[in-house]
Amino acid sequence: MMKEMSLARQVEFVFRQLENELTGACAGTVLLQVRNNVIGKFGVKHHPITLKDNEVQAEQVGLTRDQVVSFRGLAIEALKLKRSWTHGEILYDFSVKPNRKGWSASVLYESNYNMSNWNSSMSTFNNRKNVMDYSS
Repeated sequence: MMKEMSLARQVEFVFRQLENELTGACAGTVLLQVRNNVIGKFGVKHHPITLKDNEVQAEQVGLTRDQVVSFRGLAIEALKLKRSWTHGEILYDFSVKPNRKGWSASVLYESNYNMSNWNSSMSTFNNRKNVMDYSS
């Protein structure tokens, strides 16, 4: 089913699945693992406690439902900045500012490559003249 959906639709689906978990969360990261432009695993890492004046405090008021909807839109829009890679991770960090006066979010893309997929390309590359062979 996911293979038939665009990555943007998959991100929308993931954020809808995580909506209840994100609502009320003060800060954290939404993690998406991508392989062949298909999201395999996803989840939320969040900070359930804060340290203030050397005392541990429970999580304060976090994202509202409207902010989660905005976060989902930002996550989908940010896909326009993704380059040509098809394997890797997407991390969406978020935090709510004190007194719920606002929130912030950022995105981090990590592309992953597997050298075993490039064996034929590497043999062609190694056969070129004037290329140093550093193998032992």
